[in-house]
Amino acid sequence: MFGRRKNHEGPDEEDTELEAEEAEDAAPVTFRPKGPWDAADAPEDEVRRLDLGGLRVPVPPDTEVRVDVDPTGNIIAATLVRGASSMQVNVFAAPRTGGIWTEVREEMAAALHAGGGRADEADGPYGIELHADIPSGASGQPATMTAARFIGVDGPRWFLRALVVGPAATDRAQAAELEVALKDVVIHRGTEAMAVRSPLPLRLPREVTEQAAPEQPAAPGEAPSLELPERGPEITERR
Repeated sequence: MFGRRKNHEGPDEEDTELEAEEAEDAAPVTFRPKGPWDAADAPEDEVRRLDLGGLRVPVPPDTEVRVDVDPTGNIIAATLVRGASSMQVNVFAAPRTGGIWTEVREEMAAALHAGGGRADEADGPYGIELHADIPSGASGQPATMTAARFIGVDGPRWFLRALVVGPAATDRAQAAELEVALKDVVIHRGTEAMAVRSPLPLRLPREVTEQAAPEQPAAPGEAPSLELPERGPEITERR
C-alpha cells in the first residue's frame, strides 16, 4: 500500500474526500469506457465474480482467486493466480475532483529507486504503467531483484492499483488473461466520505464465511507495499 502524501504547503495529509468535493470547479476524472468498472456503470454480463463488497473480482477459467489480509485480519486485496504469475488488486478512495495515479506512480518510483530498485514508466493497456525491479532478501545479504508491473486506474472517487509478478510481469503474452480479468473488475465505492488513499472496506461473501474460517494472517512486515505480496491463501476460489 502507499502512504498519504506529505505536503506542508498544501492541505493536511488527513484531508477527507468530503473536503476535496468542495472544489466544484476542478476538472473531473476521465473514466475508462471498457473497465475496470464502477458499480454504477458495470455491464449486465455473465462474468462470474467474487463479491468482496467494495471489490468484485472475476474468476476466470484456470485462475485461482486468493483473499489477502493484513496482520489484524482485515481484508486488503484480492490476488488472481494463473500458473506462475499473479496479479494483486487493491482499491482506494480518491477525490471526486481528479485522479491520483500520476502522483502515486511518481512516489512509488522514488521509493523504489531509494531502496536500490528500478522503476520505469511504460505504456500499457490501461495507460502509463510502472515497470520495476523490486529488491528483496535478508538483511545483510545481496538483494535479489524481482520484476513487477504496477498498473493504476483512476475511477470515480476510487483508485485501483494492480501488481503483476511472475512471468506475466515481463511477458505480455502470459499477461493477456490477467489483463482481461482486470477489465472485468467492478468497484463499489459507496457514498460515505473517506480520506483520500484510504483502502475501500472489503469483506468475505456470506456463503464463504459460512463454509470456512480464514487462516491466521501474515505476521507484521511480511507484505510491505513495494515488495512482493505473500501468498496468503486465507480463502481461495478456483474455477
